[in-house]
Amino acid sequence: MRFGIKTAPQHTTWNEMLDVWRAADAIELFESAWNFDHFYPLVGDTEGPCLESWVTLSALAQMTSRIRIGCMVNGTPYRHPAVLANMAASLDIVSGGRLELGLGAGWNQEESEAYGIDLLPMGQRMDRFEESVEVITRLLGNESTNFKGKYFNLTNARCEPKGPQQPAPPIVIGGGGEKRTLRIAARFAQHWNLPFASPNKFKRKHEILLGHCDAVGRDPSEILCSVQIAYAADQDPLEAVGQAAALFEAGVGMVIFTLRTPYRAERVDALAKALETLG
Repeated sequence: MRFGIKTAPQHTTWNEMLDVWRAADAIELFESAWNFDHFYPLVGDTEGPCLESWVTLSALAQMTSRIRIGCMVNGTPYRHPAVLANMAASLDIVSGGRLELGLGAGWNQEESEAYGIDLLPMGQRMDRFEESVEVITRLLGNESTNFKGKYFNLTNARCEPKGPQQPAPPIVIGGGGEKRTLRIAARFAQHWNLPFASPNKFKRKHEILLGHCDAVGRDPSEILCSVQIAYAADQDPLEAVGQAAALFEAGVGMVIFTLRTPYRAERVDALAKALETLG
């Protein structure tokens, strides 16, 4: 059983997030910690505060020492893949090889329209996403990359220096789209995350992932499968543990507890104590 926590940088402060990450970093039971890549809050008032993901993630990397770190997940519409690959390589160095690189197609219409970002119709969005993942994978793994696609073109492109994780930080694909997202996960991912799914939903999506793995010749045991579950500020931690136990029974490899604000370090400690009952 593997566990992570997630703190979306919405409706909170830097210090509150930092306290939670430091608490998780001190508890070996928690393997990873995550934020998200949005500019508007997804829960509550969308006009509320929301810290930018990569700035906070880089700072949190410096304020922790053990726990693996990542963004669940970075949206392709916001980040050119060549720029993102260089950011990832640098943060892998800065974090001492603790980065997990989360990637997704993007979906938030409100913030995209507000910033003039072209989200694209779904089919084109997924084509762009698949190209983006391939570009990032090549840049992180090769000395020089040439790529000619519909959305991205690279000529003798470099991404140096590389981080300590070789050939690259683990690629995390987030989402449950059955035709495209899961196929992209089968091609490229070392970790697939399904947000807020029941055990039955996970099992159905996982069967589809297995089919895509078979189609592309990928060993599915190479892909860690995780599910996010919400952990409310006033929730009994034993209730969250029960949800996690059901997901593990369904075959999930890691449960990521998405904390809800207000963030408090003592909630992480309480969760850890409750999780010990699973042993």
